[in-house]
Amino acid sequence: MISKFQGAIASLLIVCVFGITVPLPAMAAMIETQSIAASSSRDRLASMLDRADIVAQLELHGVNSEDVKARVAALTDDEAAQLAGKMDSVPAGGLLELILIAFLVLVITDLLGYTHIFPFTKKMR
Repeated sequence: MISKFQGAIASLLIVCVFGITVPLPAMAAMIETQSIAASSSRDRLASMLDRADIVAQLELHGVNSEDVKARVAALTDDEAAQLAGKMDSVPAGGLLELILIAFLVLVITDLLGYTHIFPFTKKMR
């Protein structure tokens, strides 16, 4: 024979099993592309501010990197995307251009006879 306790447990298990099968309402919404792009650009800006060379440049100019991180975190989504776009448009080869210009100046002065640095040049005079 089933005791009152076993009957209560069986009733509770039956309710739980039927409760599991009842579908719960799901909440879903569309995510805007701009919000995803803004969060990725905000993450990209934050990762740039974690780089040691950028922190060193900020400290060289007397700027605390934690203050910059706080200001980047306070930017709106549009401002973060705009700043990330500007960071992407900065030329990465600035040093390479400077080296190329210095090389060309030295070659020209070598050709004109003012210097003798490169053995592969012949004086024009």
